[in-house]
Amino acid sequence: MADADVRVAVPEDAAEITRIQLTTWRTAYAELLPAEVLDGLDSEATERQWYETLTSGPAAVLVATEGPWVVGFCAAGPAPEAEAAAADGAVPSDLAEVALVSTLLVEPRWGRRGHGGRLLGAMAQRLAAQGATRGITWVPEADTASMAFFRSAGWAPDGTVRTLDAGGRPLRELRLSGPMGLSWAN
Repeated sequence: MADADVRVAVPEDAAEITRIQLTTWRTAYAELLPAEVLDGLDSEATERQWYETLTSGPAAVLVATEGPWVVGFCAAGPAPEAEAAAADGAVPSDLAEVALVSTLLVEPRWGRRGHGGRLLGAMAQRLAAQGATRGITWVPEADTASMAFFRSAGWAPDGTVRTLDAGGRPLRELRLSGPMGLSWAN
């Protein structure tokens, strides 16, 4: 394997982040999302959104590289109240210390090479340095690969579930929660 690394994303990465997101969703979520939803993803609008995030926030974005290629990315930041609240709407007492990992994707052809772990590890260190003690993320219940990945880092479902409308098809997501000090299981 060529040199692998993680670095802070720059605005010039927006196009590559977009390509990775769309490629990964169309590959990994082909059975979870209707074809018309995946076919309707707008690369120009998505690239504009990533450019705005990279230049204005609110999330921090890291990219994984292998040699000269960007192969994955992770976006995270302070958890909004609505994302961290319990199912009954109760706000957790540690809200100020909760980070939301909103996206962590590695392009499938670069999978199983440690990029996801490096991304989550680097982001967890960054968030912990900013005061986060706990992270949350939402994962489709049927996405067994992502579930296994986060579980291997010591994150687990916290009992909160949401159902999204995915082009007329319900998509059930579980909220996972875990410490910023990751505990990788072998």
